[in-house]
Amino acid sequence: MKLQFIKDLAGLMEEKALNLIEIKEENTCVRIERNIAPANAGITIAQQSVVEKVDVANNTKIEIKNDGQAVASPMVGVFYAAPSPEAAAYVSLGSKVKKGDVLCIIEAMKLMNEITSEQDGTITQICIKNGDVVEFGQTLFYIKPGEDNE
Repeated sequence: MKLQFIKDLAGLMEEKALNLIEIKEENTCVRIERNIAPANAGITIAQQSVVEKVDVANNTKIEIKNDGQAVASPMVGVFYAAPSPEAAAYVSLGSKVKKGDVLCIIEAMKLMNEITSEQDGTITQICIKNGDVVEFGQTLFYIKPGEDNE
């Protein structure tokens, strides 16, 4: 294998956010692995006032202003808005939540992980659809902090 091929693989890893690539050819084996910080066990909450989305059909950026804090996925998995297909969603747009309330479930490796709110507030945006695969750090909800959630 040539050095340029290995450099191209490293570039591909970064571009696609891969942690590991292993290539075997005849008597040669190349394994490239990135050291990534371990996933945080809790939910990441980040203040974010403007989010950019891309309209693929028109290839334009759309700015969406959010009044709240982003709730990010703490793991890779399948997002479920409700405890079962027949049940109502845990939260909906405008729902008042208290710290510790279940927001959703993320299924990872056949385990159902309840994602709970780390603050009192109001759901101002739901960023993912039921049954979609989510990535680590992907924004799931926006919660506007508040104490008047009775």
